[in-house]
Amino acid sequence: MRTTPYAEIDTVDQYDVIWNAPSEDASGSMPLGNGEVGINLWVEDDLLFYIGRTDAWSENARLLKLGRVRVKLSPNPFVEAKDFLQRLQLSNGEIEVGAGGCQIRVWVDAFEPVVRLEVQCEQGVEVEVSLEVWRDQERQLQGEELHSAYGLCQAPFPVMVSPDAVVPAMVDRIVWFHRNESSVWPQVMETQGLAEWAGEEEDPLIYRTFGGLIRGEGLVSVDEKTLRSKVPLRTTQISFYTHTEQTSSALDWIKGLGQEVARMDFRSVGEAREAHQTWWQMFWERSWLRLGGTAEAQAVSQAYALQRFVGACGGRGSFPIKFNGSIFTVEAHGDGVDFDADFRRWGGPYWFQNTRLLYWPMLAAGDFDLMEALFHMYREALPLARQRTQVYFGHEGAFFPETMYFWGAYATDNYGWERQDKAAGQVDNAYIRHYWQAGLELVALMLDYYDHLDDEDFVGEVLLPVAEAVIAFYDAHFSRDDQGFVRLEPAQSLETDQQVVNPLPDIAGLHWVLERLLSLSDFQLDGQLRHRWAHLAGALPPIPVGEVEGEAVLLSAAEILEEAKNSENPELYAIFPYRHFGVGDDDLEMARRSFARRRFKGFNGWRQDDIQAALLGLVEDARQGVVERLTAVPENSRFPVFWGPNFDWIPDQTHGSNGMMALQSMLLQTDGARILLFPAWPAAWDVEFKLHAPGNTTIEGVYQEGKITKLVVLPPEREQDVVLCGPEG
Repeated sequence: MRTTPYAEIDTVDQYDVIWNAPSEDASGSMPLGNGEVGINLWVEDDLLFYIGRTDAWSENARLLKLGRVRVKLSPNPFVEAKDFLQRLQLSNGEIEVGAGGCQIRVWVDAFEPVVRLEVQCEQGVEVEVSLEVWRDQERQLQGEELHSAYGLCQAPFPVMVSPDAVVPAMVDRIVWFHRNESSVWPQVMETQGLAEWAGEEEDPLIYRTFGGLIRGEGLVSVDEKTLRSKVPLRTTQISFYTHTEQTSSALDWIKGLGQEVARMDFRSVGEAREAHQTWWQMFWERSWLRLGGTAEAQAVSQAYALQRFVGACGGRGSFPIKFNGSIFTVEAHGDGVDFDADFRRWGGPYWFQNTRLLYWPMLAAGDFDLMEALFHMYREALPLARQRTQVYFGHEGAFFPETMYFWGAYATDNYGWERQDKAAGQVDNAYIRHYWQAGLELVALMLDYYDHLDDEDFVGEVLLPVAEAVIAFYDAHFSRDDQGFVRLEPAQSLETDQQVVNPLPDIAGLHWVLERLLSLSDFQLDGQLRHRWAHLAGALPPIPVGEVEGEAVLLSAAEILEEAKNSENPELYAIFPYRHFGVGDDDLEMARRSFARRRFKGFNGWRQDDIQAALLGLVEDARQGVVERLTAVPENSRFPVFWGPNFDWIPDQTHGSNGMMALQSMLLQTDGARILLFPAWPAAWDVEFKLHAPGNTTIEGVYQEGKITKLVVLPPEREQDVVLCGPEG
């Protein structure tokens, strides 16, 4: 049944989230952010929100909240309000809350680390703003809560949470901060055999200080954590400035905060709001996927828009998005748990298997600026990765661990704290002991990024240094067999098959990235490196293929030496992320058989079945997977895309990002220069879209009631590369 005519599928406003009643607690919060600073906002009797930043790393390398804010109006318009309305306005990046003659607008400045709150009431109200801190004394993390310090759970010392500091009462402002007077960095580096290297580097945690300043028009201090209006107000503007810096003293941080506040306030709030709204409007103009035709298509479409919004709210900061909650975690209570808002399962380290999935869909969406923090983190970690390879294995190149602190070291719980009689290169955790392929997929993602933007500076400064080091590691680390082919042993196939010979993900990844790197021009790639890579490419074993019931299928590895320990499908890495098999390929049927025979099936969390189904042109499998994933009702949250915990935590960023890429791949895929349209698109789904493809290309079109009614390809010369695979194809 068709439910939405095309005329109504035209703006992002249709996906706004609107609530007509307050929330019970923080599980009913809405996200908002500018990429670096994010808030979770909800209304109980009062308006409350948490503030987070992507760079608020504690002494234990946990990503913390800055604090919680409560805004109280008296008389209170929200208590038993009949006209309550809370709306997330996507087009402008704002939340509006209204009831009882009062309107509140909240926004996180797209260009500055400040939250603005504007109050307008028909009658005068008393306004009170208070800071709420829960890190008010030193305490030890213990039991289940210690998991939020993953990497230190097995540490031979107590893991302590240090308290925040609130500056004594000032005339018209609240100032508070968390300062790292200690750091786990030296002990982590020493335990991992890198103390000598670390001695010449700067500790990224020590004296890192983060917090903020609150002030508002007509508000004065009641105490060090409370501001209140001197007289009833009909209008006021309240600002929540945030700041992170490593300084020699707390006083220096306070001075730096004051300078930042003065700089931010140089421009009027009205001018800042106009620029902020323009940024969000331009963001939504980059790309869109607006579905109609059926109710399920509309639901999928809203989830896609909201997940993209959440990525933008947390994805332009100093550090990559955390897969386990981004900067939008809140406290969790009940069912035997009692966690504060700093808790996140798997803690502070980045897990590449999960983190990568947040970034692949940014290519087709054109959200290239959101990808920069990921590439920057790994490029900055490259010197450590090179040194580690020398220390651990005595050869050149570099590898990146699957579980990694932002500066590049292992999560030490995985590496192992007890090192007596162990070689430096011996990793305790068998799930990641020989897990090297993260570097290959990172290079593959970088290659796609370059193909989209043709950014030559990126090639020289980021792509080639990382690619050279990662490939050099494989070239030096593994021996050759009697026929001269590389033999990957000891090795593992992701976390699932932990003792194998010639794992498919690594082999498929090496074939994929080497072929593409060797296609770079002589201007970009020097002859010596080209020769080395060509020689390695010629020595690679084939992608593992075997027979099951007389039919050829992809294998997780050439030899699997023990039972599976996890629930991934490594053999399908030859479909995604390394796209050796897909729509239009000669071996498509073999790849489809492999998909049908996969050991583990699911459309939640980091499972990527729906992406692979779309890339294989399996329309019904892809549709079913995307619908199951993106229309799932969150178990623990009111906001429609705050899924989780699944395998990780809330909001689960891998869950929604997987759905985004699957939906994109159902509509558009690329194969070399070819642009494949509708390769796995359900005939009953209408769509208006604009997506990005390699070569600075955009494709904009409309498919309605079985017909393509609009198709615009820019630049025009790329029209010849478009292949219609589905409707009308």
